[in-house]
Amino acid sequence: MVSERVLQLLVLACIASSLPARADRPGKPENLSCQAVQETEYISTTISCKWDPVGHQTTNVPTSYTLTVAVLFSTTYNVSTQENHAMVHFVSSFPTHMMLEIWVEAHNKLGRIESEHLKEDAGWFVKTNPPSDVKLISEKSFPTSLLINWTHPIPKEYLKLTYQIRFCPNGSQSWTYVPLVDTAMDIQSFRLQNLQPDTVYVTQVCCKNSRNGSGYWSNWSTNATVRTSEDRPGKPDLWRIIAEGDGINERRVQFICKDPVLANGRITGFNIRIQDQKVPSPVNRSESGSFTILQQIHLADKKSVKVYVTADNSVGKSVEALLVIPEKSHELAPVGELKVWPQGGRLWLEWKPPNSTALSEYVVEWVSGDQTDWQRENRNTRRTAIKGNLEKFVCYNVSVYPMYSGRTGKPASTAVFLEQGAPLEAPAVRLNGKPGHDEAELVWKELPQRRRRGFITNYTIFYTSATKKQKITVPADTTSYTLKSLTGNTKYDVWIIASTINGSTASFNHSFTTLKYAPGEMEGIVVGVSLGFLFIVVVTMLLCVYKKDAIKVNFWPRIPDPGESTIGNWSPDYPLKAERPKENGLCGVSVLDVDVCDGKCVFEEDKASLPLKKDKYLSEEHSSGIGGSSCMSSPRQSVSDSDEGGDMADTTASTVQYSSVVASNGYKGQTPNSQPQQAIFSRSESTQPLLDSEENPDTLLQDGSRQSHRFPRRPCSTHTAGSDDGTNPGDIMEQQGALESLDFCPLEEDCEQPTADGQSAAPVSNYMLQLGGYRPQ
Repeated sequence: MVSERVLQLLVLACIASSLPARADRPGKPENLSCQAVQETEYISTTISCKWDPVGHQTTNVPTSYTLTVAVLFSTTYNVSTQENHAMVHFVSSFPTHMMLEIWVEAHNKLGRIESEHLKEDAGWFVKTNPPSDVKLISEKSFPTSLLINWTHPIPKEYLKLTYQIRFCPNGSQSWTYVPLVDTAMDIQSFRLQNLQPDTVYVTQVCCKNSRNGSGYWSNWSTNATVRTSEDRPGKPDLWRIIAEGDGINERRVQFICKDPVLANGRITGFNIRIQDQKVPSPVNRSESGSFTILQQIHLADKKSVKVYVTADNSVGKSVEALLVIPEKSHELAPVGELKVWPQGGRLWLEWKPPNSTALSEYVVEWVSGDQTDWQRENRNTRRTAIKGNLEKFVCYNVSVYPMYSGRTGKPASTAVFLEQGAPLEAPAVRLNGKPGHDEAELVWKELPQRRRRGFITNYTIFYTSATKKQKITVPADTTSYTLKSLTGNTKYDVWIIASTINGSTASFNHSFTTLKYAPGEMEGIVVGVSLGFLFIVVVTMLLCVYKKDAIKVNFWPRIPDPGESTIGNWSPDYPLKAERPKENGLCGVSVLDVDVCDGKCVFEEDKASLPLKKDKYLSEEHSSGIGGSSCMSSPRQSVSDSDEGGDMADTTASTVQYSSVVASNGYKGQTPNSQPQQAIFSRSESTQPLLDSEENPDTLLQDGSRQSHRFPRRPCSTHTAGSDDGTNPGDIMEQQGALESLDFCPLEEDCEQPTADGQSAAPVSNYMLQLGGYRPQ
């Protein structure tokens, strides 16, 4: 049992290995079609057929095809091929008006199969040549139609044909087809209608078997071209340009006109009539631009005007075009929500219509600089594209005007670019005036529209010094800016960048240097210094006026004149006996022991000053003298201890001490006493100012020394009460030597020359001429 099953499997394996892999029966051929073309005046004796093979084919099991064309009740033709097409050649001629049955059979090692059979009249498979001698005829009496004629490509005895006609304006690729119902008959001419006058048209014709659903369309004939005749022109496209007038409350209106859309010929001119004019004014058509300027008027804001325009060509005049310019304050409602955007290389517009039943149409206007163009849209339009030729990087001001039977409404406008780019240049920046100390005003001009190439989004100002760089962004409508917080006496470089959404462009650098001082700062300094100096001068003058006495005392002290001194009147005319002061009565007084000068002769000048000396001694003995000193007063600083550089006012206010040497027995004569006299040095607390000679003892010593040399001591004869004898020269020399040995001899004070008899002679003045100034009390 098992062995039989194994044996069967082995046999099947051997059979499978002997057969080619993936071999199938052939599929049924599909889409069989056959065609017999025309040659010269007759149909060709060859018929071509093609089909679509079905099924998988391999090189080991190829599929072959056999095409069979059977002429009923006549000959059958067979053609074998391995391709999907084949040709059958008839023996003598094409079997016109006979039935044909055509099929194809596919076969290989695994089987065979036939396609669907085509059983039709022989004319069903014919494709004729296109009509010949196609002609277009234009007639003046029919400016909107053309007559087309052609010739049959094949005689009617062989085949009846039907035709198809198409036409279009010259240069257009949009063909217009004549309905087949109008050309189904066996015809050789046809009239094209509803054409545009004075327009060149191109026409083509083709044909096929007239039997319904049979045959193949021929190729299109060659082009037949002709221009339609002229006709009266259509209504001209009238528009206006309004600008501000030269006067107040006045408008300047310029009427312009395009050729009619249906010109129907060559426009030679226009006729314009304003308001109530009876005779229109002719205007020649402009050949230079896209429109013709008709007339310009000045119209008050509170007035309206109606304008009528007709167009002329070689046939006649057009109907009138009407345009009403309303009062400025009575413009009708505008459209709403106007939107303009670029798309696909065109500018598209969309808006909402005004709420008015009188609306007749819209006028879409676009203006760039001095270039104006417009187009008209019907009242049902809500969205459209501008049909004119627009340029990139150019700003267009697009407006939509609703029209109310020739009366213009209020426009809705917006600016737009078809495409934006970086500006061609940036504005040149410069300074407005001169820079200040810490600020500078920059100004620039707006770029011309043609140089912007887009909407300026902002300006960026860059300014740099040697140490730092800064930038400031300002809005696009700004034309000036003041840089602040600058450093004085510093050089700055500044430039500006203009930006759009698609790029930026920088200007050239402009350099300036800030001032070292702010305007008015130097003047302020000068004025301040001048005012300060003036204040000092005024204060000084006021001090001089109100403090003149103190200034006089401090800067111009009064020097006492010894000749005017009254000190000589204080002492008596007779000499006083100097009593030795008591020991306890000299408290606070410095005592200096000296020897009495025993010279017998003094200078002549010293003699003259003895009375003054006597008065001085008298004043010192009496405590009521110049200084009013008292023996009980406290000791004071001597004149030699006083500060020479001290304040003048302090000197006058402080107590000044005078010193003198008082002999115990006084001056009783020029003859010295046998007993040595003891001199006493005392100091006074007088407030009388010191003389310069007393303040500067060194100077006094020098001056005294000079006077000693200038006035040398000479021996003089002294007289006593009872004798005229002169003193002994030896004694005189001895006294002179003793006198010079005293410390106070340079001052020539307190020296008396005793006489030979020991009696006191007339006191000799020893008051020297004061060298310094005298300071008042």
